[in-house]
Amino acid sequence: MILQKPFTSLIAIAFFCSHLMAGGSIVGTITYEGKIPKLKKFDMTIEPICVQKHETDPARFTGRSEALVLGEGNTLGNIFVQVISGLPEKEYFPPEEPVVLDQNGCTYSPHVLALMVGQPLKFLNSDSVLHNLHTLPEENDEFNVTMPKFLKETLRTFEYAEGMFPIKCDVHPWMGGFVAVLDHPFFAVTQKDGVYKIDGLDPGDYEIEFWHEKLGTRNASVSVKGDETQTLDFVFKR
Repeated sequence: MILQKPFTSLIAIAFFCSHLMAGGSIVGTITYEGKIPKLKKFDMTIEPICVQKHETDPARFTGRSEALVLGEGNTLGNIFVQVISGLPEKEYFPPEEPVVLDQNGCTYSPHVLALMVGQPLKFLNSDSVLHNLHTLPEENDEFNVTMPKFLKETLRTFEYAEGMFPIKCDVHPWMGGFVAVLDHPFFAVTQKDGVYKIDGLDPGDYEIEFWHEKLGTRNASVSVKGDETQTLDFVFKR
C-alpha cells in the first residue's frame, strides 16, 4: 500500500495538469492594410560592437525601428493579443519559468512581450557594452537598473496587472520596447508571420483585444465551444 501512494499521486497530478491544458482555442493571423511608412534607421555609431552585429547579421538585426514589423503578405508582428472579458472569476498562478528580454545588438529582443503577475522577467545583456533598464509603468514600481558589460543577467517581477508600458535604455536613446503584465495566461504576441494562438479557454463568449504601439487597440468578439479551435483573423487598417 505504501508503494502505491506515489503512483496514485502521480496519476492525480497528471489528471490535474491535463485538465488545466484542456479547453478551446482561438487562433488567427494579423495583417496590415495601408501605406507602409519608411522606418527610421538607428544611428549606433557610438557603439561599434552593435554596428558590427547589424552589418554582419542583417537577417537578424535590421538597424531600424521595429514600430512596424511586416512579413510576407503584410502579416503583422509585435501585436499583443489578450482576452479582456469573458474569463471565469478564478485565480491563475504564474509560471516559474522566466520570460527573457535580451539586450542584443543594442536592441531589445523581443520588442514586445507579456508575462503574468509574479512571473520572473530575466534581462540578458548579450552585448559587451553598458546598458540601462528603465521601465515606465503606472501601476507597478518603476525601476532603473544599470547593467555593465560584465553583468550578463538580472531578474525582476511585477506585483500588479498592467497594460503595455514602455521600457527604454537611458544610455542608448534608440532602444525601446514594451511590457504588459497580466493576471491570467490567456494572451499572445505575434511574430513576423502575424500568427497567434490562445489555448485552454472554457466554453463561452470572449472579447479579444489587439494592441499595436502605433496603430492603437482594436477589439473583436468570439465564441468558444467545447474544445474546438475558433479562428479569429484581424486586419489593422491605416
